[in-house]
Amino acid sequence: MHLVIDGYGGDVEKMWDQQLVRDFLDQFPSKLAMTPITEPQVLKYTGDNVEDAGVSGFVIIAESHISIHTFPYRQYVNIDIFSCKSFDDQRALAEAKQLFDLTDVKTWLLDRGLEWADARQGRAEVQLQRGSLGSGDLSSPRV
Repeated sequence: MHLVIDGYGGDVEKMWDQQLVRDFLDQFPSKLAMTPITEPQVLKYTGDNVEDAGVSGFVIIAESHISIHTFPYRQYVNIDIFSCKSFDDQRALAEAKQLFDLTDVKTWLLDRGLEWADARQGRAEVQLQRGSLGSGDLSSPRV
């Protein structure tokens, strides 16, 4: 599942706060029963277009990743929480809103990887693919 959050308004000072973003990315995965496999990476960006400046952070989790990009001059943030296992999207949204004191959000919840809804189905699909490769029958590959 993939929760996409576009956040508006909120606290501009928090949007500049690299330590706030780092702490969130360090602590948040465990709140959703996810497993971080890297330290959070957080960078401040300033470029030719002042409105593009902000803070970006990313943590890779065993289940996929969580990313944050802030645009303080626009009073805008985008946050992606992508996981191959289900998580409490309402809790995740509430925590993201609170992190930056967002006044408005647009969200999308995408279901991804539905063809392998559980481990049994995943194993069956892999066996089918391997059997097809072993028999030389590549007429209808399943990717």
